[in-house]
Amino acid sequence: MQDIIRKRFGLLGRNISYSFSKGYFTDKFKDENYKEYTYENFDIQDIAEFEDIIKNNHQELEGMNVTIPYKEAVMPFLDKLSKKAALIGAVNTIKFTKKGKLKGYNTDYYGFKKTLKPLLQKHHKKALILGTGGASKGIAFALDELGIKYTFVSRNGKENTISYEEIDAATFKKNQIIINSTPVGTSPDIEAFPLIPYEYFTDKHIAFDLIYNPAETQFLRKAKEKGAQIKNGYDMLVYQAEKAWKIWNK
Repeated sequence: MQDIIRKRFGLLGRNISYSFSKGYFTDKFKDENYKEYTYENFDIQDIAEFEDIIKNNHQELEGMNVTIPYKEAVMPFLDKLSKKAALIGAVNTIKFTKKGKLKGYNTDYYGFKKTLKPLLQKHHKKALILGTGGASKGIAFALDELGIKYTFVSRNGKENTISYEEIDAATFKKNQIIINSTPVGTSPDIEAFPLIPYEYFTDKHIAFDLIYNPAETQFLRKAKEKGAQIKNGYDMLVYQAEKAWKIWNK
């Protein structure tokens, strides 16, 4: 009789009951007949709690995804980083090695790049990235690989960024891709949206929201009303999840 292989995976984040990852991998394990594989949420209020998770579960865990707000904060707890994760400065995937070490990867950039690339036309040369958190770093790395210049937008216009108040018609004319990497507009706060002048969107623009729930955020709806091509974060999440799955199993 063949031994049953038990493997545990999970998601590290804060207030993640809505999690895409848990539902996605639970369905994947069922559909692909991984009967003893499980996926769970590790919902913590402070990154310091990660130490206890490792201490209590290290022998059983094979891999984890990492979401807001810990993509940068988790890095000091890891033993090693992939080359790209180190360059990006953010981690969304952790592999638990056979030697008991934790190695961090970034698959966000891969998922975003693979999703955005088919939408691009010759005039899509520059982008605005709304937000400067861990998710935005993977986006910037992907844009670099695609040869697209970008500007970060932050609430206070800190160093190397512009503020939301600075965005005007000229900004929109110069930047044909607008990417929301913030959690503003995520369910249940579905009426919220980044405070930008939506009247300057045109049919030459792409509006990309990393949020997938709701499928059409206020950010996307307002951009679509002005003719922009819109894309939510669902496909990006699928691509990054499958990339994480390959990393865990290599």
